[in-house]
Amino acid sequence: MTQSMRDAFLDEIYQIARKDSRVMLISNDFGAPSLDKYRVDCARQFVQIGIAEQNMMNVATGMVLGGKIVYIYSIAPFVPMRCYEQMRLHMAFKNYHITAVTVGAGYSYDLSGPTHHTLEDIALMNVLPNITILSPSDSAMGAAFARITYSEPGSYYVRFDREKFPELYDKTTDFSAGLTILKEGRDLMIIATGAMVHQALKVREELAKQGVDAGIIDLYRIKPLNDKKLIQAIKKTQRAVTIEENFPEGGIGSIVSSLLVESNENIKAKRFAVAGKYFSQGNGREGLRRLAGLDVETITNNTLKWLVK
Repeated sequence: MTQSMRDAFLDEIYQIARKDSRVMLISNDFGAPSLDKYRVDCARQFVQIGIAEQNMMNVATGMVLGGKIVYIYSIAPFVPMRCYEQMRLHMAFKNYHITAVTVGAGYSYDLSGPTHHTLEDIALMNVLPNITILSPSDSAMGAAFARITYSEPGSYYVRFDREKFPELYDKTTDFSAGLTILKEGRDLMIIATGAMVHQALKVREELAKQGVDAGIIDLYRIKPLNDKKLIQAIKKTQRAVTIEENFPEGGIGSIVSSLLVESNENIKAKRFAVAGKYFSQGNGREGLRRLAGLDVETITNNTLKWLVK
């Protein structure tokens, strides 16, 4: 376990910005230890905008029109929701080269309560055209996404978790496919994104104890979806389970379910997501997951019940 995926991303942006003065980073009264050297060494390429998310998007657009490559950095509960209209206009409509870098996906800010739980962002961003949604599961992917968002023009929404996780990939991995089959399976494929990929791997271990062989798909590019590769992977088992730390409406479960309906492949699917309500208690992230039905035991038991129907 090394650095967080956010720090890996920001460290890579720092290295890029040292070589390219066009790279700008704007923050809304939010910092990180990994930003300290950027602020010092790239002072002319950093703007602390204050608590003004809507203005941050407008300033980013002005910079892009002046020839800059812009990153806005905030926590996921505040971007996109506080500047959604501006993101719709400047990113979805105009498709400017702006990357919204957010940290705090799902229950990352577990102890901060519902105001800081980010359970709606995938649905919000997926409905907007032209915006690529990236949801990394480890730090190698975080660094790779920095390079991708820099070198490939367009609008991006990158959603990071706060925690550090074991590495799933090495630094040379190619993430252009948008998803990776981490584990092959005979009985079903579990599809997850971000932190929940690590939860899915634990569920796989528990299912194996019951004689169920589950594959794991890491869906790290939520939009645009690699429809063809995802369907091909699921067809091997004819059963799909999605796991996400989001509300079910508009999340990856909805996205995958819609794809399966249109595919006419007669694939059975089961969704695990936050149970349609905000929780102000929970005693940490695992407590919140238990309340939401996203702990390993509950997912495992309900998957086993579903398989025998």
